[in-house]
Amino acid sequence: MTYKRGNIYWYKFVWRGKLIRESTKQGNDKVARQMEAAHKTSLAKGEVGIRDRKTIPTLAEFFETRIELWASRRPSWMWYRAGMRALLRYRPLASLALNEIRAERVGDFVAHRQSEHLEAGSINSSLRVLRRVLRLAVEWGVLESAPIIELLPGERRRERVVSVEEERRYLAVASPLLASVSAVLADTGLRPDECHRMRWEEITWDNGRNGTFLVTHGKTAAARRALPMTTRVRTILETRWIMANRPEEGWVWPSATNTGHISHSTLKKQHKRALKFSGVRPFVLYSLRHTFLTRLGESGCDAWTLAKIAGHSSVAISGRYVHPSEDAILSAISRVSGHNSGHNPNFKLTATPTREGASSDEPRGWVVSAAGLEPATHALKGHCSTN
Repeated sequence: MTYKRGNIYWYKFVWRGKLIRESTKQGNDKVARQMEAAHKTSLAKGEVGIRDRKTIPTLAEFFETRIELWASRRPSWMWYRAGMRALLRYRPLASLALNEIRAERVGDFVAHRQSEHLEAGSINSSLRVLRRVLRLAVEWGVLESAPIIELLPGERRRERVVSVEEERRYLAVASPLLASVSAVLADTGLRPDECHRMRWEEITWDNGRNGTFLVTHGKTAAARRALPMTTRVRTILETRWIMANRPEEGWVWPSATNTGHISHSTLKKQHKRALKFSGVRPFVLYSLRHTFLTRLGESGCDAWTLAKIAGHSSVAISGRYVHPSEDAILSAISRVSGHNSGHNPNFKLTATPTREGASSDEPRGWVVSAAGLEPATHALKGHCSTN
């Protein structure tokens, strides 16, 4: 039988009690069936024997020969590298063939990391990389299936919302660089990596009220977007621009790193120190993005606009931040109800006596002319049939 895995067709069948499964490396199902038939014919004629199973690489070999080159071209390379370094340091797991990695072996790795007094978030970061690597092995035809890898509970989430007072106290004790970056994150909702990659040639000082800047790199295609600057962001960036002698291009946040700009590690110690001296409950810098989007949603911003500002690939993600108030819901329903009922604000009901001799000032009922209803129905003409 043939089946599709990703964009490639595979075939499998049993020959003399042995399972044969191979990739056709083709995206056409008709060609895949022809290849399967040709293989069966060759076996039947005795022209070929049962093909040897291909060698499955170890986790360390797969990373060095396939993942490292592939991931180095992606924006998330630092995430892959950090996770793989932790995985490869644990030799009992790194030396296993990919098809030998099972839940119990992963559990041994988790126990080892816990013995090093690491938090759940740090351990889960490595587990996410391992899960992604194994799924890539399946997509590339190296593995037939990937094991289920469960994350540890109790991870400190990035969805913490920093209050205005906490933000004020944090910025008051932060280093100048950290305070500038944090304020930009809190006022724009940028992902930290997007902020780190800002360049002078992507900033326009004359657009809009305070100028705009272009985001050119991000997790998805939707991350490319133009955003307006708030007064605070304009002040921070313009001050840095003037101090740098008004460059026409280059990194906004230059640093002596391999990339030439600041990274997570650049601000790690400064952030930890600022939390300590401010007394603010711990959060990660990514929480400032969540804080901005939460405030944006509470301001009445709709999900479509929020998705555009945040660079979300799906409105469903933005919908988590949008919680319409009761007044907004009632207002929306009233507008729709008025439209559906054919309501005319200029239409007025007239009082008509309902019994002989009754005063027009004391109406006992309201009579609406047929012209006030739309469309005209058979009932108005005296036809009450349901046919």
